[in-house]
Amino acid sequence: MGSKYILETKGLNVGYGPIHVIYDLDFRVPDGEVTIVVGPNGVGKTTLLKAIMGLATVYSGDITFEGQKINEMPAYERTKLGLGYMPQVGNIFSRLSVAENLRMAAYTVNDSDMIKDKMEFVFNLFPVLKDFMPRAAGTLSGGERQMLAEGMVLMRDPKMMMVDEPTAGLMPKLVTDVMKQLKDMADETGLPIVLVEQRARRALEFGDYAYMMRGGRFTFEGNAQELLNHPQLEAMYLGAVEVRELKTIRE
Repeated sequence: MGSKYILETKGLNVGYGPIHVIYDLDFRVPDGEVTIVVGPNGVGKTTLLKAIMGLATVYSGDITFEGQKINEMPAYERTKLGLGYMPQVGNIFSRLSVAENLRMAAYTVNDSDMIKDKMEFVFNLFPVLKDFMPRAAGTLSGGERQMLAEGMVLMRDPKMMMVDEPTAGLMPKLVTDVMKQLKDMADETGLPIVLVEQRARRALEFGDYAYMMRGGRFTFEGNAQELLNHPQLEAMYLGAVEVRELKTIRE
């Protein structure tokens, strides 16, 4: 690739129609690592992922994936390039069976043997899904649904995976399960993963790189453990402390 970053944005300004949400954002995703984006509700975390996928309006700035500028590409073309996206809601087909969900997710794969191989890979990663193959996806528990949603993204053989608020609305026990699933998936696949998450400490515990977002801008960029151990993480997260300088760790 010529760069250790699989995806980069430069000077990104994004919104929805006239509503400006993200301002002059420089975002970099190290290849093969887990990148965490944390911050309170409404600061632009989900909008960042949607912009990368072509689902929000980019006013200005560049998005490059594996060195290729993708600003003008429709979402389905970005998927074909290898961008995987798991939205917070609407990420499974409730009335279809688990098996049908996985097969439908592989719409970009034309090789039946590859689809079979990808299903086996998903079942090895999430064995419970194999037992539930004939069940309607809508009957699964919250944690099981998230497994299925993650499996559906993997069926498209992504080169990078973006996951938006996977623990939203889940009970504490399920939060722990989902976070473990994501860590296992990262370890097993080696995929670069971007995780947007409100539960900052849980996410930062297994992340490599991290960003703190506030008001459509980053207030921290650097090592995830450094942000996790930052004495004022909670204050920053709640917006009680104004962070005046972007903390950046460049190698």
